[in-house]
Amino acid sequence: MKTPNIHINYIEFKSTDLEVSKTFYSKAFGWTFTDYGPNYTAFENAGISGGFEKTEALVNNGVLVVLHHKNLENIKQKVITLGGKISVDIFSFPGGKRFHFLDPSGNELAIWCESDD
Repeated sequence: MKTPNIHINYIEFKSTDLEVSKTFYSKAFGWTFTDYGPNYTAFENAGISGGFEKTEALVNNGVLVVLHHKNLENIKQKVITLGGKISVDIFSFPGGKRFHFLDPSGNELAIWCESDD
């Protein structure tokens, strides 16, 4: 199934302890997990896909809404033109690439696309 553009596609949470998070969400809600290294785990069976990123910082607003778009450069320029500020420039990860931005109110979101290769 082709991923639509600019729909909420993925949600990321921060976690100070991935094992505690995995135990809590799997036992409480039946979520299943796939680890991607020591600092990241993805979840499924939650109604929407998402993941937990390990952090040492105090978690204040630890949810990152991730949108999808097929052309990161184009949507990045549109975000900037409309008053968004890039908080994390485009970077690659297994299976894709993404960037983070702050909307005009300061909410952080991310936009990703599949890898070109």
